[in-house]
Parts: sequence; C-alpha cells; structure tokens
Amino acid sequence: MAWTEIHPIKSTLRKALDYICNPEKTDGKLLISSFGCDPETADIEFQFTLDQSVGKKGNNLAHHLIQSFDYGETTPEEAHRIGQELCDRLLGGKYEYVLTTHIDKGHVHNHIMFCAANFVDRHKYVSNNKTRFGIRKLSDQLCREHGLSVIKAQHWKTPNLGQKYGGKEGQSKKAKLAKAIDHYITISRDFEDMLQRMERDGYEIKRAKYISYKPPGEGRFMGGVTLGAEYTDERVSERIAGLAKAPQKKRPVQLHDDNRINLITDIENNVKAQASRGYKQAVQIENLKRMARTVNFLTENNLLQYEQLQAKISEIQTLFDDTTAELKAVEGRLSDMALLIKNVENFRRTYPAYKNYKQARNKQKAYEENESAILIHTAAKKALADMGITGKLPSVAELKEQYAEMEKEKAALYKQYNGHKVQVKEYGTVKANIDEILGRRPEQEKEQEKSKKQI
Repeated sequence: MAWTEIHPIKSTLRKALDYICNPEKTDGKLLISSFGCDPETADIEFQFTLDQSVGKKGNNLAHHLIQSFDYGETTPEEAHRIGQELCDRLLGGKYEYVLTTHIDKGHVHNHIMFCAANFVDRHKYVSNNKTRFGIRKLSDQLCREHGLSVIKAQHWKTPNLGQKYGGKEGQSKKAKLAKAIDHYITISRDFEDMLQRMERDGYEIKRAKYISYKPPGEGRFMGGVTLGAEYTDERVSERIAGLAKAPQKKRPVQLHDDNRINLITDIENNVKAQASRGYKQAVQIENLKRMARTVNFLTENNLLQYEQLQAKISEIQTLFDDTTAELKAVEGRLSDMALLIKNVENFRRTYPAYKNYKQARNKQKAYEENESAILIHTAAKKALADMGITGKLPSVAELKEQYAEMEKEKAALYKQYNGHKVQVKEYGTVKANIDEILGRRPEQEKEQEKSKKQI
C-alpha cells in the first residue's frame, strides 16, 4: 500500500535536494538514483532547462512527489524499484528527476524531485486534481504488480466542506444556512418578511449592499452570494415570488450498457442478498440477464466448447503481453533519444562559455563567471561519452525527426494495447461467468491438482 502526495518547489531547490539526498536517510546514498541529471548538480541542470521553457509560466522550479509505503510491507530496495517505475511511467523519459528512498522513519518512503519543465518540448508540468489522481492510480497499479495492498478508493477522497467543517453530520455551515434559507423561502411573503422571520428565530442579519446572515451560535456572518447563485438577494426574492424554482440536487446519471458483460453475482456469499428477499430476487433476475448475454457472446464468437474459450483467452493474453513488451521497448528508445537530444543541445549551447574558460588566463575568474554553463557542458560531454558518442555530434534536427517517428509508433502501439486490454478483461469476465454457471472453481481445481502431484 502506498500513499502519494505532490507539491511544488518554488524556491530553495538546492536545500530540498540536499534534504532528500541526506546520507543518513538513504542508507549512505545507496538508495539514490537520477535521470537526465546528476544529484549533485540537479538544481543547476533543472534551472538550465527552465530558462529555455516555453512561455516560462509560473514560478515552480520543481515538483516534490512523495510515495509512502505501509510499515513492513516492502523492502527499501523494492520500494526504490517501484519509485523508478513510477517515474518512468509518469514522466515518460522527458523530465530530469532525482529519486531517493528514505529508511529513517520506520516506514519506507520515496522522494521524487523532478524539474517543473521537460527537456523535450520545454513545456511545464501541469499539477492539478486530474494529474494528482493519475499519480495515485499509477502508484496503485504498481503496488498491485508488486503484490502490495492498495488503499481503497473511498480513503483517497479529499474531505468536502461538510466533512471538513460540519462535524459528524457531514454538513458545512454554509450548507446548513442554505438549507435554512430554503425553508424560510417557503413560508415568507417577500424578502423582507423572510429576514424578519429569521431575526425572530435568532439569526442576525447585516443589511448592507448585500445581505449577510449569522446563524444562532455562529461566530461570523456569511453573505448570501457565497452560498451559491440561488442565494443572492435578487434570486431569493424571485424564488419567494414564485418566479424561480428551488435548486434541485443533481443526481448522477447512471449509464447502463445492455450489451456489456458483467460478472454474475454470487448470491450465496452476498450479505445483502441473504438479508433482503426483494434484493435477492432482483439479483437473480439480473444474473439471468448476464448469463444470457454471456451465452450470446460465446455463440456470436463461435466459442461453443470450453476448451475453445480457454484457447482464445490464451491467444488474447499473448497478444496483450507481446504488445506490452513492444510498448516498453519503444518507450525505452524514446527515453534514450530524448536524453541524447538534450545532451547534444546542452553541449552546443554551453560550448562558447566552456571554450572561453579553457582559453582564459585567469581560469578561476572565468569559472566563477560561467560556473553553471561550464558544469552543464561538462555533464553533457560526459553523458555523450557514456553513450559512445565522440567527435562530430549528430544533427539535432535529424534526431528530432527520429523521435517524432518513434512517437507515432508508440501511439499506434498504445491503440493496440488498449484494445487488447479491453478484450482480456471482457473474455476474463465471460470465463468467470461460465465457471459460475458450470459450477467450476478454477482455484479449487488447481489446489486439487497440486495435492494429487504431492501424493
């Protein structure tokens, strides 16, 4: 089980990096890794990328992502591997990052510091509720793949106003006031009559340009406009006069696809079905519909024998696994290409400063004047050498063309991947339903086979 949180770093980046790279927290720096940068100079390399970012919107220097595991659930080494997989999948080989695993708090946790702008197209990372949820979902997926538990969905929810301020009732002060106004609207002749009724019942009313209310026992006034569009002075007057309807609570629209195949419910082990006769009957009817859809699916796909279904599932799983492997290979090549482009560009951009430094009589002064550029150039030169590139550098334009082609290949593979993924789930559901209809218990059968072999 892993909990994730993310927040921006707007200043003191070096201080933040020093904290996450603390030898006492990272087993003597054994649990530190990085991508596209060196942990010792990451702040300078991040800033160099930021200086070239498109639009240069906002003042975020980096984003600090924390992935915290439950006590004793995983080893520091495995946690670090999970952190690397999270970085690779989340950042796609486009952002410099430093990953460290801390072991000093009793529970293992990862710290990931990644640059606020990527070094491929220089755009800045967008952090919002959608991307935060995406991080949580990805972290959960990795936990499942590594056999770790996953936090239940409801535990992830951010408290709403009612939960945050309204106590056990789950209603916020604003929600309670809005509910009270809804009541007074139904018994009042006009807006002024409503205000007088509320005052008689202990509410304090502040008559300014816009009306504000203070419920009995509360410490401050709340303006009607802060409760929503239905509670402005004008709108309340209209509602009292019958010119507008009271606000209706929106109910979520439930979409039901009659063609979708869902799992048959195990009535015997369903507590609600055993407790309610009506619910049990409803489940039985729904199960019959699901059985019919399952049989229709098998007929339409000419899978009339159980062995044929098993063979088809095996075929689809193989396609899914092969596509997944191809996709990972392409993503790896894209990551390598992105690093190559970055280092070639950085080498060329900083070469003049490095050349001046090498030719300067007063090298100390020249170094101090261009320290960042010299460090970037040295890092790029070393990275290129590690890639086996010496002498004449490749054309950035040609490298970017190759990168674009690989992006197209990746997009095509993702389309195949998603299609196979849907099929794997669909056929898995069909097989589970057939096993239920036939009274088969695959897990029990496996245990029996295992017992026979042991005998």
